[in-house]
Amino acid sequence: MNDMNKDNWLSAPINKKSFQNVESLFDTTRIKRSSEDPSEIPLNLQSIDSIEIQNIEGQTQSFNEMIASTHTDSFLVLKDGQIIFEEYFNEMNPGSLHLMNSITKSFIGMLVGILSDKGIFHINEKVTKYVPELNDTGFSETTIQSALDMSSAVKFEEDYDEPLCDFWKEAAVVGWRPDLEDDNSPKTLLDFAVSLKEKEQEEIGGYHYRSVLTNVIAMVIERATDERVQDLLEKHIWHKLKTEQDAVIVVDKTGLPFVGAGMNACTRDLARFGQMILNDGFYEEEQIVPKEWIDSTRMADDSYRERFAKSDHGAMLPGGYYKNQMWVANSDEMMCIGIYGQTIHINRNTGTVIVKFSSFPEPADEIMFANSFMLLATVSNSV
Repeated sequence: MNDMNKDNWLSAPINKKSFQNVESLFDTTRIKRSSEDPSEIPLNLQSIDSIEIQNIEGQTQSFNEMIASTHTDSFLVLKDGQIIFEEYFNEMNPGSLHLMNSITKSFIGMLVGILSDKGIFHINEKVTKYVPELNDTGFSETTIQSALDMSSAVKFEEDYDEPLCDFWKEAAVVGWRPDLEDDNSPKTLLDFAVSLKEKEQEEIGGYHYRSVLTNVIAMVIERATDERVQDLLEKHIWHKLKTEQDAVIVVDKTGLPFVGAGMNACTRDLARFGQMILNDGFYEEEQIVPKEWIDSTRMADDSYRERFAKSDHGAMLPGGYYKNQMWVANSDEMMCIGIYGQTIHINRNTGTVIVKFSSFPEPADEIMFANSFMLLATVSNSV
């Protein structure tokens, strides 16, 4: 796996290494940890090897078999704020950074909640108020809220198995797909967004997951605050979590972070983030994210479930929905999810937070994701 490069970094098994070394491959910026000592996470380690999981095909697998078959790079279980299980694979360790993919979106969702509570913008405002370059595009009626909820009108194909889909073309802007770059390619994430002229539905006409919407939110945040998104994440979330490590995020040529998928962090720091959400936005004696924002995320009205049920993701999370860049199974169970098997599982009923970094061979293997979700749910309900 020593021949890792920008052309092959997404391919298995090279991604077992590349997902831990994104900073060496692409332009990035650091979200620095606080100068204070990291917040303490007590250790209360126990064995969970005896847990058995029924996979999607109805077969019973041991915990270790399921960990291996879902290409796990790290697995950490918090129970009542204590680490009860923590294990690393593929040369990963507690200090290793790993690509989060779309878990990045959940950080942006929480940042929007913080900034809107401060009155910096209103979530029902149009994105064009802050990014007027998008007036004559598929985003012309998009609001911050419809972008957060993936219910915008803009036409954008996000089929990871289709190598020429819009998602990969946007990712090419930050160097993730060099084979899709040519002299006519958009040079920045804003240029790419401006190129999307068509609409696929009415605004809030349906749920359709599109990473470009998160990147547009980042543009709104920077215009509204006159600050860099990475600095705002650092100030309002990363420092307040008192993380152990810096985070790293991929940026375009202007320094705008690729917040649709580009953040990298260590396992324990994602556990801190998940614990903060489980605690209604409260962590280390401070209200980091407004409780009202967490409440509105986990207790949405039925229109969210109805839109979600009609989508391609409806069968993946029956009765669930997507809001504020979070996947919500029910009012007590939420997830942050990224392609290739990245997950934070948050269960208020059991007081558990589980972080799973992975290197699936394919970005959106439905069976592997289903088995991962069954693994997370079983462990959460068994410890």
